[in-house]
Amino acid sequence: MVAAVCTLLAVSLVSGGCKKKAEEASEASVAVQAEHPTMGPISAEIAADAVLAPVAQAAIAPRISAPVKAELVQRGAIVHKGQLLLTLEDRDLRAAELDSRGSLSQAQAAFTAATLATIPEDVQKAQLDVDQAKANLDVANRTSEERKRLLKEGAIAGRDVDTSIAAAVQAQAAYDSAAKHLANVEKTTRQTSIDSAQGQLTSAQGRLENAEAQVSYTELRSPIDGVVTDRPLFPGETAAAGAPAITVMDTRSLIAKLHISQAAAQQLKIGGAAELTIPGVDDPQAATVALISPALDPGSTTVEVWLKLPNPGGRFKVGTPVHATISGLTIPKAVQLPTAAILPTDDGSTTVLVIGPDGAAHKRPVQVGMRTTEKVQIVSGITPSDMVVTGGGYGLDDGTKVTIGGAKDDDKGGKDDAPAAGGSKE
Repeated sequence: MVAAVCTLLAVSLVSGGCKKKAEEASEASVAVQAEHPTMGPISAEIAADAVLAPVAQAAIAPRISAPVKAELVQRGAIVHKGQLLLTLEDRDLRAAELDSRGSLSQAQAAFTAATLATIPEDVQKAQLDVDQAKANLDVANRTSEERKRLLKEGAIAGRDVDTSIAAAVQAQAAYDSAAKHLANVEKTTRQTSIDSAQGQLTSAQGRLENAEAQVSYTELRSPIDGVVTDRPLFPGETAAAGAPAITVMDTRSLIAKLHISQAAAQQLKIGGAAELTIPGVDDPQAATVALISPALDPGSTTVEVWLKLPNPGGRFKVGTPVHATISGLTIPKAVQLPTAAILPTDDGSTTVLVIGPDGAAHKRPVQVGMRTTEKVQIVSGITPSDMVVTGGGYGLDDGTKVTIGGAKDDDKGGKDDAPAAGGSKE
């Protein structure tokens, strides 16, 4: 009996010792995922939220207040530049246009009469007056000279000579007056009459053009190619001057307007690649940088950036909120690690676990550069030949024995426990 008990006790001790050694062996190493750093290009990712807007939009408002006569398009209709969309009542304006045309015809007739009939007649009459005065002056002068000769011969009295001299003086005055009047008619009066007739004609033309413009305001045409997105009025309702009566948007391409920091904007260029995540659309949509504002927004000190998104068939809608990711500066040859490999420290620095020749994981400080959602650039601290722990290393002490292997799904300390290691974006 005693022998049996001793045998059982010995077996129990041996079994317990083996189990303890197995547990110590399993605790001696930790299963981790590890890989060598890779070399290749890495691009900065700049993320921001935006709302889709049309590349062009026209809220067409009438310049006059009048009832709607007819609407020629419906909401959703595709229209072209210059196409007639809506007309307003215009009978009173067309009557005013006819009246202005009549006034213009009268002014044109008056101008023709002034330039071809009235003014030439005035000049001709003034010229005839000058010719008559000149003839009278010549007769008076000859008469005066003849009587002076007869007075010397004693044939007439001196009173007759004085009378002839006075008549010559009067004839000279009449001639001077007629010549001056002719000069005024040819220069001042003639030009004044022409200017007056021209002014009346120009005024009539201006009134007609104003009337024609008023009539043209009753037709609302599209200034762009696009789609009718709003048409708030119906025939018979009064369209108010300055209030949009119909809206057209060019949605063949849409614009996502972002506001990003000046430092991030320095990494962008026109035509650069971007992606837009749109609600209800499974895959990100490719877009391009269409505009980088040359000035900062005075309120937020950010830079406005436009991303152009092709929209064939109107698949995407104006006003949709989107999340944009823009590819910025690219480093062609960068040492990279997965974001989960980066371990933050209490002092704000970053480290990685490098598996040494002894099979243990050793912490090594590194300097990181550009970050993306999946990769981190390593500026210094490791080389492509190092084996770096990329999963299962969070919380391990320096010098812990590790073995490479194990399912990533069983790794509870890589990504979930260390979001600060690589989850940030520029």
